[in-house]
Amino acid sequence: MTQTVDRALVILASLAEGPASLEQAANRIGVHKSTAMRLLRTLEEHGFVHRQPDYRYRLGGKLFSLAQLALESIDVRVVAAPHLAALNERCGHTVHLAVYEDGEVTYVDKLESRYPVRMYSRIGKRAPLTASAVGKVLLAGLPDARRRELAAGLEYPAYTARSLRTPEALLAELATVREQGWAADRSEYEETVNCVAVPIRGIDGRVIAACSISTPTVVAPMGTLRRLVPELLRTAEAVSQEYGGRAEG
Repeated sequence: MTQTVDRALVILASLAEGPASLEQAANRIGVHKSTAMRLLRTLEEHGFVHRQPDYRYRLGGKLFSLAQLALESIDVRVVAAPHLAALNERCGHTVHLAVYEDGEVTYVDKLESRYPVRMYSRIGKRAPLTASAVGKVLLAGLPDARRRELAAGLEYPAYTARSLRTPEALLAELATVREQGWAADRSEYEETVNCVAVPIRGIDGRVIAACSISTPTVVAPMGTLRRLVPELLRTAEAVSQEYGGRAEG
């Protein structure tokens, strides 16, 4: 088994240099063509290699997909942590880092406000895509077809009187988010909490996370919070750049 795994890894590494025929693959690992064929077929079944019309083999899409996931699991939380801490120190308000997970938003990091009146949230807590600023940012970053598909399948509870209640209303809001580069929760999820959020981007420019500033309305009204958006955008850009992504534009 160890030898088989070793040979498969050697084949994959060699295909990184370019497509290879069955004979070339067999020569690279020093085995008979029948052995190389069995390895390549197994790798092809799992999507790790792809056989071209000219019968040469190249690396498959599954390998690139796994590589992308591995890059994104470099843990954006670790990369973002010092930047979010600095933002929290400067603004004094609650700062969140959130990701999309199973149709909801999951908070993966939080830095508390310095003010005595605070909002309730915790790492691991989930929030709806339709009524949170981070949710809107994560939805807005999806491809158009996927965004519309999700919007059509979501539920639209009236968390507060300001909650969006239809797919059409959400899609219109997401169009604004995409245009301006940030999202707002105007007491749409919790009656006494406002929030602004911006995207963090990965290697290929896709949105992989969202960071936000949240405040109880008695601490900072939406007008005050909106003035922090440029600072929030600079923070997200710094995280994206360090992670290996890029700013949009």
